[in-house]
Amino acid sequence: MRRVLRAMPTMLKIGFSEAAAYRAEMLVWVFATTMPLIMLMVWTAVSEVAPVPSVSGRTWGTGSFVAYFLSAFIVRQLISSWAAWEINYEVRQGTLSMRLLRPVHPVLMYLVQNLAFMPLRFAVTAPVVVILLVSPGGAHLEKHWATWLVFLASLAGGWMINFFANIAIGALSFTMESSVKIMDVWLAAFFVFSGYLFPLDLFPPWLREVSAWLPFRYQLGLPVELMTGVHELPTALTLLARQLAWAAAFLVGSLALWRAGVKRFQAYGG
Repeated sequence: MRRVLRAMPTMLKIGFSEAAAYRAEMLVWVFATTMPLIMLMVWTAVSEVAPVPSVSGRTWGTGSFVAYFLSAFIVRQLISSWAAWEINYEVRQGTLSMRLLRPVHPVLMYLVQNLAFMPLRFAVTAPVVVILLVSPGGAHLEKHWATWLVFLASLAGGWMINFFANIAIGALSFTMESSVKIMDVWLAAFFVFSGYLFPLDLFPPWLREVSAWLPFRYQLGLPVELMTGVHELPTALTLLARQLAWAAAFLVGSLALWRAGVKRFQAYGG
């Protein structure tokens, strides 16, 4: 642990240097995650004709949709991870062997690399935060400071679920030619059940109940709901506990898959 702590500043510095060197690639990833902005235009056009009622009794107008989808864009940028694609590439190319020879666990190295991109992601989202605050959606943001603290914790929890899900799916590449297709299926489910394409509040009751027990909502939907003042503090804390339970489950599951996969990788002389 002492060795890891000593290496952490250097790893973050190297990771940030890589982020700065590959900033154009990061911008491509950002442009690939602008679906909330497209959905914002669609739903605000609908709400201008007539407010959109939900099964919970809430009425969605232009301001509500602006707050929701700009928040969704911000959260999506801050919980992003691409470890699954990187693991698949390194397993196929055999370059994962170099990571395994280093004294720091490869999963921790992937984690630090992902976190090192955060300053640039904050820079990308900062203008959107300003637009959100001065737009009609600003009036629909959470007002209570304690809920904002829960939001920050949920943002970290959402990132953890996303990152360790990437590690788990990436580790499957040890036992198959490529697990990228599995990641595609995961992302398809994420788009539907996380609130990324439309608020879960607009789902039929039975589908909302299903989404409440899936991990996707806790990746993005929960932080967005907390930003937009959907939940009272006790409910927010209960949902945060569920989110952290999912994060712990993915942590344990991904590390188990990684250990099993690395044994197979080494056995074949990868």
